[in-house]
Amino acid sequence: MPASLYIGLMSGTSMDGIDAALVSIDENEDLELLKTHSHEWPTPLHQQLEALALPGENEIDRLGEADAWAGDVLAESVIALLNKANIPTEQIRAIGSHGQTVRHRPHNQHPFTLQIGDANRIAAKTGITTVADFRRRDMAVGGQGAPLAPAFHKAVLSSPDETRVIVNIGGIANLTILPKDASIPVTGFDSGPGNRLMDDWIFRTRMEPYDNNGDWAASGNPSEKLLSMLADEPYFNQAPPKSTGTEEFNLTWLEQRGDDLVKELSPEDIQATLLELTLVTITQAVTAHAPTAERLLVCGGGAHNNTLMQRLQARLPELKTGTTAELGIDPDWVEAAAFAWLAHRTVNGLNGNLTEVTGASKSVPLGCIYPV
Repeated sequence: MPASLYIGLMSGTSMDGIDAALVSIDENEDLELLKTHSHEWPTPLHQQLEALALPGENEIDRLGEADAWAGDVLAESVIALLNKANIPTEQIRAIGSHGQTVRHRPHNQHPFTLQIGDANRIAAKTGITTVADFRRRDMAVGGQGAPLAPAFHKAVLSSPDETRVIVNIGGIANLTILPKDASIPVTGFDSGPGNRLMDDWIFRTRMEPYDNNGDWAASGNPSEKLLSMLADEPYFNQAPPKSTGTEEFNLTWLEQRGDDLVKELSPEDIQATLLELTLVTITQAVTAHAPTAERLLVCGGGAHNNTLMQRLQARLPELKTGTTAELGIDPDWVEAAAFAWLAHRTVNGLNGNLTEVTGASKSVPLGCIYPV
């Protein structure tokens, strides 16, 4: 049976644009990344999405409009990818769209998670069956709805020869622990802030979208006092399964927990401290939950932060540290490929979550299918 083609769409908590990945998946679930496309959110929509990620006024009207608009832009990203690949829509089995998370509340009395980007519009505008709303099915069976990528990591990045830790450093950082012993369950969870706090801080103070190579952070001196205040957040010591988002870790959180120090320190020292917070929370999580790991592989935007990568290796000298490119998957496209793979699982009636990771009571197919 020939391989089928799928498209995965991902826009993470960093909200830095849409990653669209075209992949082929064969009957053995061997995956090949064929073509990729980065698609920007229109600036007014990007501003709306960022505003919706925090509580505000008139949210239902703003949410409805952003949901429809985001669906249109996600469809545009698919069309642009197919044009780049010169492949007709008829050859695509399905699209897997993560959507844009605007709220994630797994610890509420009635837990919920919300990703927008109307899949009805994606299916209508592309003419391709679309799978979306992956996280809420896991929540419906008692899970946190996140992280979902560990199931994909297990399928394509695990090895019987070494225990690996996959660290996705997006807006939020999450870990997947892949034991070499197949009888030991795969585990994974959000460790805490990734890039988003650093991105928001440099944008506020320098009007730059991100800290290129971590150079600005490297120019500052981390404040041990501020780092201690930030690292005292209870979430970091919470046992898995656990997940979080920018509604928990944002500049308001920084100012409330950092108190007057945020006003007293230089902007570059705060940036350096935020980078250290990402490092500390990742390394503490690895040390506590993967003490026998032999290799650490990074994906997501953090893989391009040279300062972060160098200090991560220095903090974990016993681990071979690199990126998922070493295993043949570009670190920028792991998450998008994961949602193409999850769409493949869903349309074929296969389960997509790992109960050990999300805390769900059972493994289930994820998402809703929007046929054409």
